[in-house]
Amino acid sequence: MAFTHNPCLRLHSMDIKLFFLGLCALFCIFRPLSAQSTCKLKAKFNLGGYKDVEKKTVVVGGMFPVHKRVASNKGNTSSVPLSSGCVGFNFRTFRWAQTMLFAIKEINARNDLLPKTDLGYVIYDSCFTISKAVEGTLTYLTGQDEAVPNYRCGDGAPLAALVGAGGSDLSIATARILGLYHFPQVSYCSTCSALKSKFQFPTFLRTIPNDEHQSTAMAKMVLHFGWTWVGSIAADDDYGKYGIKDFKDQVEQAGVCISFSETLPKVHSPEAIQRIVQTVIDSTAKIIVVFSSDVDLSPLISELLRNNVTNRTWIASEAWITSALISRPPGVSKQADIPGLQHHLLNLDPYADLLTEEFWETLFNCTLDFSKAMRMEKQRATYVNGTLSRTVTGSPDGLCSGRESVAQLNNTYSDISQLRITYSVYKAVYAVANALHNLEHCEPGKGPFVGKTCADINNFEPWQLMYYVKNVRFKMPNTGEEIFFNDGDVDGFYDIINWQVNNNGEISYVTVGNYNGSAAPENRMTIMNDSIVWNNDMLEPPRSVCSENCQPGTRKGIRQGEPVCCFDCIPCADGEISNTTDARECILCTGDFWSNAAHDACVPKLIEFLAFGEPLGITLIAISAFGALVTIAVGVLFIMHIGTPLVKANDTLLSFSLLFSLVVTFLCSIVFLGEPQHWSCMTSQVALALGFALCLSSIIACTVWLIVLPPQPVKNTSGQNIKIILECDQGSIIFICCIFAYDILLALLAFIFAFIARKLEDYVSEAKCLTFSMLVFFIVWISFVPAYLSTRGKFMVAVQIFAILASSFGLLTCIFLPKCYILLIKPDRNKEELMKPRPKPKDGTSTGTSASLATTATEATIATTAIDD
Repeated sequence: MAFTHNPCLRLHSMDIKLFFLGLCALFCIFRPLSAQSTCKLKAKFNLGGYKDVEKKTVVVGGMFPVHKRVASNKGNTSSVPLSSGCVGFNFRTFRWAQTMLFAIKEINARNDLLPKTDLGYVIYDSCFTISKAVEGTLTYLTGQDEAVPNYRCGDGAPLAALVGAGGSDLSIATARILGLYHFPQVSYCSTCSALKSKFQFPTFLRTIPNDEHQSTAMAKMVLHFGWTWVGSIAADDDYGKYGIKDFKDQVEQAGVCISFSETLPKVHSPEAIQRIVQTVIDSTAKIIVVFSSDVDLSPLISELLRNNVTNRTWIASEAWITSALISRPPGVSKQADIPGLQHHLLNLDPYADLLTEEFWETLFNCTLDFSKAMRMEKQRATYVNGTLSRTVTGSPDGLCSGRESVAQLNNTYSDISQLRITYSVYKAVYAVANALHNLEHCEPGKGPFVGKTCADINNFEPWQLMYYVKNVRFKMPNTGEEIFFNDGDVDGFYDIINWQVNNNGEISYVTVGNYNGSAAPENRMTIMNDSIVWNNDMLEPPRSVCSENCQPGTRKGIRQGEPVCCFDCIPCADGEISNTTDARECILCTGDFWSNAAHDACVPKLIEFLAFGEPLGITLIAISAFGALVTIAVGVLFIMHIGTPLVKANDTLLSFSLLFSLVVTFLCSIVFLGEPQHWSCMTSQVALALGFALCLSSIIACTVWLIVLPPQPVKNTSGQNIKIILECDQGSIIFICCIFAYDILLALLAFIFAFIARKLEDYVSEAKCLTFSMLVFFIVWISFVPAYLSTRGKFMVAVQIFAILASSFGLLTCIFLPKCYILLIKPDRNKEELMKPRPKPKDGTSTGTSASLATTATEATIATTAIDD
């Protein structure tokens, strides 16, 4: 930018010859004439505020958002553009501006701080708008009402620093300009973490903690109370965006989910506010974190109250926690932290300046302008028949007297019970004053600049003061608090405040904890849980979760398309457990263990086998013993009648072998009972096979089986999940199939021969008995196969024993019952002639006796085998 003929002095041209300085001063005196030919005014700034620079040694700048917004601009282009005025007077920020005036007045009256220096001030209203903040910054640097970028006009007192400019977005705008000229800026309420960058903002400092501390404190609070489902609302500026971003980054890393994230409009928009209200209503989150100023948030709060949305807990940032725009606290409840400030606030002269005049008129709803009051009075007068109903005389009703009492009003301006931002303004002014004091009292030859030189308090460069500001270290006069900057920031110390309703129904601010960012991580936050009053006077903190915790025995099942905090609790499958809360996976129980009923622990599986002492075992033993005794009784009966024709006709040796095999078969079923042992496993199946094969027909195969792959006891963990079944492993399936296939072959041969001989003309039909016994045998074992395969555990053994006993009783009954009947009931039929074949029929065909063919069959297999699994 080139202003080669501009009649003002360039900021970086302090070493220009005295001739040109005088020439510039001469031109500035006649500026109205010369500027017309050299400079063109592009726009006029419309700034309000305070100014006192006459006969002052150093001028301190200030910037405060005394108004809430700029007035609407109709976009008139028919004249020289004029920046919009400001509307919406803010009593809280006006108190901040008055605090700076009070601090400068107090410093000028002190003898121990800048005793030879009289501070002046230039304070502008930023109207909570970036454009106004930029206007004020340019005007402050230029030194005249019409700003000339990059130039300083006039030869007045040097500019010290700028205290301001309000919100973070305002300070970011001003800091970029001030940084170009190495001009110090000390902020009192700009907390945005982006401002910590010394690369972008080399001359920015602040007396309020960085939002990184506040975001961390709010995140720790959310985690402290176990809230995992929160909503977030942020102002549409750098303060809100950076603050909520830091908060979200920290809580999301810790597993907290954001239910919704809304942005407050900077320009009044009822539609946007209603949309946010509806989002809050629809969300299940009970905790809402808000990074916003009171000005931006107040429309939302009003709409929430109108919709009766009261069942939420709000985590507030420092920008609005004690603002009267949001809450209506009671009057002064404790002594001020800044002695003398209240007296200054309550004793303003309403006629001193335009800004104080507007404050007075807004506060008391009147006007200090008599003519304006008269016009208002006439407008209020009612017309009757086209004429005024009465004559307006004397002092009009809307005229301020100027003697109204500020102290009698319960107003946020006079409320100094919570001096947080106000105290930060106070510290910022004192930081600049102490830096100037150190600059003024620099000892020649010991200075911090090149050649150990010092700066002149009457003529110093901004960068020289910047050195002293960033290295200042002092104690506040009223509290003794030590103030110093660490790379432009101060330590992050916060009070945790809880809004509580007192006995009078008024909101009071109660400190329930604190956060110290400079302490050890484990000691940074202190919260007195018992002192907190929650919604609806609850003593316990509210729960804010998308899904309740998954208890042990369940696992988290993520819902598709929803945050990770929203999940379903899925019960662990059988054989799996979870023994922690919110388990992501179920653990599989291995080996001899299985899940308990609650699926939260692995317990040993139940050991199951068919025991001797249980009812079923006792029953089977009784049946087996009974069958063996009956078989022995039949043998005894045969011995007693060994010489009779019936016994002789049935081959005594063969009958006793058959009876012996049946006894073995009956008794071997008992070996299946009890806990399987090595000997019992080897005995049970082999004894059964040998018993059915008359101890001889399969003894070579059984011996090989026992030697090569003998049966042995095993734990079956796959049959039933929750039980361990003790059973016998049969060893080789090939061997057992071969052995019992041989028994089946014998049974088939016996059945075939018996069936062929069933019609032989004998008095005693042995073939029929064998036929029926084989039919019973096959029916039993064919039925056994599906029954055995459909059962589990110890009942498989019971089914097998029942099959053995049933087939044994079938053989015993069908073969020996007819013989016992003759021996015991019909002894008269036990005659030799009745054992002989019947006479040949007349056709001469020869028929053998059934006994002869039956003997052949029984020699093949008197008792057939069982099919065993």
